[in-house]
Amino acid sequence: MRRARHIASGVVLALLSGCKGCDGGKDSPDASSPEQTSRSGVKVPLPEGWSAQVAPDDSFQAGPPGRPVLRVDLRRGKGEEMPSVEDLADRVRAESKNFEVSLDQEEEKDTYALLRVTLAPKQGDGGVGAAAPALFGARRVGNDLFLCATLPGATPEDVRLATEACREIEVQAAQPR
Repeated sequence: MRRARHIASGVVLALLSGCKGCDGGKDSPDASSPEQTSRSGVKVPLPEGWSAQVAPDDSFQAGPPGRPVLRVDLRRGKGEEMPSVEDLADRVRAESKNFEVSLDQEEEKDTYALLRVTLAPKQGDGGVGAAAPALFGARRVGNDLFLCATLPGATPEDVRLATEACREIEVQAAQPR
């Protein structure tokens, strides 16, 4: 079980970091650039009882107390490169060679693509391990792209709530400093 969680963590990170055109690396404005002098806030509507924190890798993580289940990564200025739900599904399949993947629900609008799946680790004897639900999504807000994924250990209800949160991400107007 621990190995399956570790592999699932790798799938989440590979999907978030490897999204074609979603790399926030060298093209992203640096925090000290003049464009960053006014502050705008990102609003992720969280279910009642959930809390949020910024992880050491600068991702936004949220979930019930002590158990983050949703990860959101921001790619500033990459909104036009939002993947389609088909792109997300292709990426999940490509990065999940060690899993049986069931596509459970696809949802796509002009500003978001959400894919809910069930992942079950393939066993050496040809069988599959315990299945787990997951969300992979992208939300475009203005020029920015937000990549969402549930973390290993998320329950079906967590995935449903994370899907709603990802769908509703918004950016609040810049506040003067």
